[in-house]
Amino acid sequence: MGIRNKITVVGAGNVGATAAHWLASKELGDVVLMDIMEGVPQGKALDLAQAAPIEGFDVRLLGSTNNYEDTRNSDVVIITAGIPRKPGMSRDDLLKTNAGIVSNVVDQVVKYSPDAILIVVSNPLDAMCQVALRRSGFPKHRVIGMAGVLDSARMRCFLAEALDVSVENVTAFVLGGHGDTMVPLTRYSTCAGIPVTELLSKDQLDAIVKRTANGGAEIVGLLKTGSAYYAPSAASVEMTEAILKDKKKILPCAAYLEGEYGINGLYVGVPCKLGTRGLEQIIEINLTAEERIALQKSAASVQELVNVLGL
Repeated sequence: MGIRNKITVVGAGNVGATAAHWLASKELGDVVLMDIMEGVPQGKALDLAQAAPIEGFDVRLLGSTNNYEDTRNSDVVIITAGIPRKPGMSRDDLLKTNAGIVSNVVDQVVKYSPDAILIVVSNPLDAMCQVALRRSGFPKHRVIGMAGVLDSARMRCFLAEALDVSVENVTAFVLGGHGDTMVPLTRYSTCAGIPVTELLSKDQLDAIVKRTANGGAEIVGLLKTGSAYYAPSAASVEMTEAILKDKKKILPCAAYLEGEYGINGLYVGVPCKLGTRGLEQIIEINLTAEERIALQKSAASVQELVNVLGL
């Protein structure tokens, strides 16, 4: 009998708790839910553990408040910790606060799980990946950011709706930073292998691209008091599953580039092959001049954040 995988989720808010739910239901491994809020991770883990007899997942679920000892020897650590932007707060304030939070988390994770693979979900995503990489001293293949899987899923959702087909028929590709500088590549997006550019008009595609870029804001606008969590958590779990099952699955993720796509020393969303080592290969696809400029613009906005943090 093999030893079960162990996955730590840091941050027991909506994204973290829902990630724990997906992880447990897929039986990807034992799950430790961590948070600084006394009782919250324990309560959510206990509640989820009590769903196990009903749903039939045989994994251990543990909630812990700041006792990283419980996370020892984790295979994958999903970091969702950080504060959302509050009214009147500048981006730089948010950036520095979350960089501090992510740094503290990474210090603890490295101490107890020196071989873990880190999946960063905290915002602003690309800059927080950079913080985690520098702070951990891990090689770049073990620090990956979740953004593109979510953005591509949103695009696939909208494309399937427009085409009135199963979401399983639709693939979509989104590169670049997470947010308004993302680069959705319609010519690499397909429906049952047929390029969507042959199935939808340019106006329809432009509207979908715009809606994809504003996907998070649209949900915040509807919820009023929070942000998306079902799809973001599912996206981090898809990455975790590809790693733990050594799937060699190609997913768009934030990866540290060293010359690929003409970008050096920055985290940017690109197609990544995920397997047991974490990031196993960055796939370089040919971009048009326009797409390349959009990707460079995306990288420039990440660079600005990194400069503010002095990384």
